[in-house]
Amino acid sequence: MAKPFLKWAGGKSQLLKELEKRLPPLIKKSKVIDCYVEPFVGGGAFFFYLKRYYVIKKSYLMDNNQDLILTYRVIKRQPAKLIKKLSFLENKYSKYDNVKRQDFYYDIRNKFNNQSRKFDFNKFSDEWINRASLLIFLNKTCFNGLFRQNNSGDFNVPHGRYKNPKICDVNNLNKVSKALCDTKIICGDFAKCKKYVISGSLVYFDPPYKPLNTTSSFTAYTKSGFCDKEQLRLAELCKECSKKNVYVLLSNSDPKNEDMSNNFFDEIYNGFNIQRVMANRMINCQGDKRGQIKELIITSR
Repeated sequence: MAKPFLKWAGGKSQLLKELEKRLPPLIKKSKVIDCYVEPFVGGGAFFFYLKRYYVIKKSYLMDNNQDLILTYRVIKRQPAKLIKKLSFLENKYSKYDNVKRQDFYYDIRNKFNNQSRKFDFNKFSDEWINRASLLIFLNKTCFNGLFRQNNSGDFNVPHGRYKNPKICDVNNLNKVSKALCDTKIICGDFAKCKKYVISGSLVYFDPPYKPLNTTSSFTAYTKSGFCDKEQLRLAELCKECSKKNVYVLLSNSDPKNEDMSNNFFDEIYNGFNIQRVMANRMINCQGDKRGQIKELIITSR
């Protein structure tokens, strides 16, 4: 019964039923997934949902965000130590007034960013546990629960000013750890998934969404961003996978929300099954641009 342990822009909690509807009939009937691969894991909403209702024999979660993957690995291996550090941060933060909370937040953010410049992301240590606790703290107390990096790779989201943020969710962190116990967690470019995809695999791609306009151009989950060139490269990978008896499931924004003549995805996923579903857009600098909007769910058959 695990659920995402981070707030994540573009999280799929609201689309879970729509995604499940589009699973292969054999998987829906047997409730068994032989091999599940998710190259843009983010908050992991769909993975945790599938773990709840399906038997997953093999699973591979990937992302290019080093800190996100580090945190997944820490929760998998050392949930108790992480919970101890998060509890300390939560207790300290909860006792402060708004001014001191803000000061504490920016102190943690500076510490997190300064640590990035000399951090060893390759060798597991107690420093990993500490860094994971800082990331979760920032995620739970920053504005809108965003993870955003500037060109230098620094986390730059401002303080969120929530009244009672749940920084340390002990129950869920333990459930997440159990859900991850037999899962391989990999840091790297999405193309790396080819190493793990086998015939009969279910691969779910949830890349940073193509911006619909300049006010919604949020793709800064990593300092490198995710441009149209990357979207095209991903489409080629999806085609490659679909030729190997692999079931591809992909979600993205629908440019037709802004321009009905924009056939970007219709063209690059020509031959795939492209469907449009309604979802809530929660992040936009203009309040009147939030609300119901169409999103794409694309499948290989």
